[in-house]
Amino acid sequence: MLKIKILGTGCPNCNKLEEETKKAVSNLGIEADFEKVTDYQKIMDYDILSTPGLVINDQVVSSGKIPSQPELVSMLTSALEDN
Repeated sequence: MLKIKILGTGCPNCNKLEEETKKAVSNLGIEADFEKVTDYQKIMDYDILSTPGLVINDQVVSSGKIPSQPELVSMLTSALEDN
């Protein structure tokens, strides 16, 4: 099972990233545990410059944008192979 964290303060882009990532997970038919990290200090622990941030299995894979569905599928598939 993948561990996915959405880093952000709850802005519309952060919510959209969560929605799009959940859609990609569902389309792939995989299991994932989602966590929203909204505490600013905890977000800063991931050393990103802008939100939203996407962390898969404790690796930052995206920050400051909402990846496309093909990009998300690629990130998730790669994380599965590394797992």
